[in-house]
Amino acid sequence: MLRFLQRSQFQGSKTRPRVFSKPFHSFPFLKQEELILKVEPLKRDNEPEDVKRRRLVYQSRKRGILETDLLLSRFAKRYLPTMSMEEMEEYDDLLNELDWDIYYWAVKNYEVTPLPEKWKDSKILTKLQEMSANNEGEILRMPNL
Repeated sequence: MLRFLQRSQFQGSKTRPRVFSKPFHSFPFLKQEELILKVEPLKRDNEPEDVKRRRLVYQSRKRGILETDLLLSRFAKRYLPTMSMEEMEEYDDLLNELDWDIYYWAVKNYEVTPLPEKWKDSKILTKLQEMSANNEGEILRMPNL
């Protein structure tokens, strides 16, 4: 499902338009300077646990931004096999966020992308932040498929 959001309705980070932006004159029915198009995530009711796990592994690895791919694919390899269905739902919601937002939240750079209220008490994000800190000084590589 596609949804049009006027700039005043958009509640995201301070970064430039998030998913899609087009000049005002292209859409004369709007009164704002910009149009933002947000693609709503698919609803996956009754998705089997094994299918969800495999999908989340794939979505963790194929993000489009190498930095986020690296952090999320390593996170998925380490934690996804033991996640409960509830934790997988929370992780799925996190993966619906934009790549750069996830990256900046994972490295705790809230000046670039402030952390929304809904993620402040997230156990999944806390684990991702702990892993992203790389306190062991490990050289990070993409895990094998």
